[in-house]
Amino acid sequence: MKKILLFFVFLFLNQVNAQEIPIEIIDEKISNRIRIYAINRNEKDYDVMITIKGSNFRQSKSKPRLIRVPATSKVHLKDLIVTRGEQAVYTYDLIVNDSLSRRAIKKEYKLIKIKPKKLITIYITDNCTNCNSFIDSLAQSRYLFSVLTLNEKPKAREALQKAFENKNIPLDSIHNAIVSLGGHLYINIENYQQLLEKLNTEE
Repeated sequence: MKKILLFFVFLFLNQVNAQEIPIEIIDEKISNRIRIYAINRNEKDYDVMITIKGSNFRQSKSKPRLIRVPATSKVHLKDLIVTRGEQAVYTYDLIVNDSLSRRAIKKEYKLIKIKPKKLITIYITDNCTNCNSFIDSLAQSRYLFSVLTLNEKPKAREALQKAFENKNIPLDSIHNAIVSLGGHLYINIENYQQLLEKLNTEE
């Protein structure tokens, strides 16, 4: 089977910061079809319009239109049908708008996980009373996070024990999850809503 060779050219236009590309274009090969997707790893919606040119494939002849790409989502933009026995070669121009249009097409989308402003690590203590509900809420959120169980990570336990001893707080006395946000430790965050407030607070 011949490998499909893809060439990409990105033209970034319109009302977004040119130093920061808010939309990523990816493709997936399924049989003789190339599916083109937009990935939005930001916490705001964008409208995008893609125009594809090239050879050895067919595509819809309809005029390109704006398509809504919601925050933290993956949206299918269009398909290319590859000519049998050929290699698809294409470039694309992409228009990205942060001013949303009422006329933008709203397709089905798949939510994705993104990195938060501050890296989130949850340390599970031996006496934790809120860990299960806390972690369940985080798992349903848009954010990537890490979980470490202290009784399975002796080095992490030792480091935290020293950190809290300096504050005269015995580790065994902590009944909440220990939350690290960008390296800052918190023992008084009891739920996901409180975590969001800390996450969005400038230190």
